[in-house]
Amino acid sequence: MRWKKPLVRPPVVRTRLAWRDLLPESLNSLTVRPGRTVMTMLGTLLGVGAFVVVLGLTGMAAAQITGTFSVLRATEVTVDDVGPASLDGTLASFPADADQVVGSLRGVTAAGVSWPLPGGPADVTTTLDPRVMPRQLGVYAASPGYLEALGAHTSSGTLFNRFDQARETRVAVLGKDAAAQLGVTSAALRPTVFLHGASYTVVGIIDDVKRQAGALSAVFIPDTTARAAHGQPSSTGAAAMLVATELGAADQVARQLPVALRPDRPELLRVNPPRTDRAVEESVFAALNPVFFSLSALTLLIGGVGIANTTLVAVVERTGEIGLRRALGARPRDVYVQFLAEAILVGTLGGLVGTALAVAAILCVALLLQWTAILDPAVTLTAPLIGTVTGALAGLYPAIRAARVPPLEALHR
Repeated sequence: MRWKKPLVRPPVVRTRLAWRDLLPESLNSLTVRPGRTVMTMLGTLLGVGAFVVVLGLTGMAAAQITGTFSVLRATEVTVDDVGPASLDGTLASFPADADQVVGSLRGVTAAGVSWPLPGGPADVTTTLDPRVMPRQLGVYAASPGYLEALGAHTSSGTLFNRFDQARETRVAVLGKDAAAQLGVTSAALRPTVFLHGASYTVVGIIDDVKRQAGALSAVFIPDTTARAAHGQPSSTGAAAMLVATELGAADQVARQLPVALRPDRPELLRVNPPRTDRAVEESVFAALNPVFFSLSALTLLIGGVGIANTTLVAVVERTGEIGLRRALGARPRDVYVQFLAEAILVGTLGGLVGTALAVAAILCVALLLQWTAILDPAVTLTAPLIGTVTGALAGLYPAIRAARVPPLEALHR
């Protein structure tokens, strides 16, 4: 009997999905159904795009607002009367020609004095509509230069001028909020308002100011008219001067003001140089940023849910493919990595396309509004990574579900 050599079976080689094959395999799976891939990508695209657009537009708006506030701060100087009151309680440290004196200083564009009339807010009525009850409004004496320094713009009529100041005419200018309370819509017919029982002709309605927005709810009369009817400013309602300057001239003007106005006693006037605080801008941004971030996060969440749903549908549709892969030696880990890689790839592509479209949208808005486009590299560079993370998180459960499909059951489908 001839001896036979025992049959030696070759060792079983465990197959595995190489990393170098993972990207081409994932791209091939996505390009087979391009329509579904695009719809899956759309959620992440919109979420990442909204994230970049919101932060970009917020940055541009912040720069515009900050620039506007900075210009106004850098071109505004105020002067307070801090001198002692006279025996009759009046306080008049500003000279009668204060507007002209300050206006002659180099760098000053407008300057004027104002003070509240004694007694606080006054009952103001009009003859236009007898049904309108008297309104408690702030009434201020102001020189024509003060209204110019406010940057007041009228929607109807005009501001009172130096002629009205010289003749002590009984005219008034209303802020738009004060006019609305009195039912005055136009100064064309020269309506009459009554202050402390005296009649004043409305010559203009202010609809916008560059400085001191509270002026829109006030009533202004010429300073000389106020002196004739109510006397000099008092210690309880001291006069103040508002000075508008050219950009860069405010500090120099602030140093010159006390001596220019009162060379004999400059200590009677306190100059307030341009403010440097940013509390207003920071409060605006602090209120708006959470809203913008919430909207972006909600859009990203919707995009992630869309990726998860579409990937789950793909698992069901590709059950036969999964069974075939398992029958050819693919391990559950390989199936898991395959589907997870596809979800990550969809999220990454959505993040890249969304970032590109968002940057284009920001540039278009900047061109239309003539703003300076501001793109934070920390946002634009990390935005595609957000899409990648969103795709990875959304693809976890579908990938686990695909890896657990039994091979025999998959082949029977």
